[in-house]
Amino acid sequence: MTAKFDLIVVGGGILGTFHAYHALKKGLKVALLERNSVPQGATVRNFGQVVPSGMDLTWQNYGRESLAIYHELHAQADLTIRKNGSVYIASNDEEIQLIEELYEINRNNDYESVLLSKNDCIKKFDGLRSDYCKGGLFFPQELSVDSADMIVKLHKLLKEKMELQIFYNTTIIETGENGQNCSAISAEGTEFTASKIMICGGHEFKTLYPKVFDESDLEVSKLQMLQTKPQGIYSLPGNILTGLSIRRYESFSECASFETIKASEDPKSFEKKYGVHILFKQALDGSIILGDSHEYADAKNADDLGYDLNMEIDEFMINEAKKIIDLPTYEIQRRWFGIYSQCKTKDIFEHNPSPNIHIVTGIGGKGMTGSGGFSKFNIEKIYA
Repeated sequence: MTAKFDLIVVGGGILGTFHAYHALKKGLKVALLERNSVPQGATVRNFGQVVPSGMDLTWQNYGRESLAIYHELHAQADLTIRKNGSVYIASNDEEIQLIEELYEINRNNDYESVLLSKNDCIKKFDGLRSDYCKGGLFFPQELSVDSADMIVKLHKLLKEKMELQIFYNTTIIETGENGQNCSAISAEGTEFTASKIMICGGHEFKTLYPKVFDESDLEVSKLQMLQTKPQGIYSLPGNILTGLSIRRYESFSECASFETIKASEDPKSFEKKYGVHILFKQALDGSIILGDSHEYADAKNADDLGYDLNMEIDEFMINEAKKIIDLPTYEIQRRWFGIYSQCKTKDIFEHNPSPNIHIVTGIGGKGMTGSGGFSKFNIEKIYA
């Protein structure tokens, strides 16, 4: 390579891509290096929900910034984005109390939400079971995307409209800084040079700086998801989150009743053991994506999570989903797992091996929602 860049981003997932985007907006010359032919990690193995409502206040603000960024980009190319909103369906009085408390918190934060009665929910969401639903909290600004299609289309947009240089099938095995330049060397021996390097490698810790990651507080989470066959003319708009989501998501931990309600739960239940909460989202082909579960291991022991799918988890999720929504079919056409990394004690992992090499990863389940806003903040900080 003879070209020198202002910024090299290692990792073409959503976090790396948004760092590249905000650097491009500053007029910088950017290279994005992705080890696969297209991203294969957490970015394409998730629900495709952009839900600031589920985040604590700091990350909700990043998520709200992300909403605006997605709209800005979608105006230039179809990124599969649908503004159908998100709803949390409460199944009992405790969950009703939590959604009412979160409604007040969001009202004070000027983030629009609407309390829905049981009848409102049943009218709005076809097939929602009246013996499950007691009420809901709806966030009309939130988005659905089809993640795997979206990231490919976003790369194409940035390449064509903003002159992002993308190098697929490029595995970086070494990075370094010599005081003048930073360099990234690929497995084929190609050397890329830049003033700064941003490493957004998701849960891949074995190649670059393995000792840093082994000694970090990073852990990885394995999530199982399923996809039904297309549902015909049936329509389920938006992101559907349910009672177990209300009991899990960070935003609800800011509610006054949260700790008391959590303390009364059975820590040995199946859903606690496997971190299950039930989500629904309709894909563009009419199928319904269901999930998900969470199994954890320290970053250095990530292989302990294995590569198999636990069918007991899948069956539990299907049975729970049937208690919530009567779909035309629960016949499954696809099953998969995703892996993401997160910090045990911080919101995100940041480390500088040298002054101009920045590792940013461990965004956890906040990637689709928070990456746009966080990356904007981070690029401004790095180039201040």
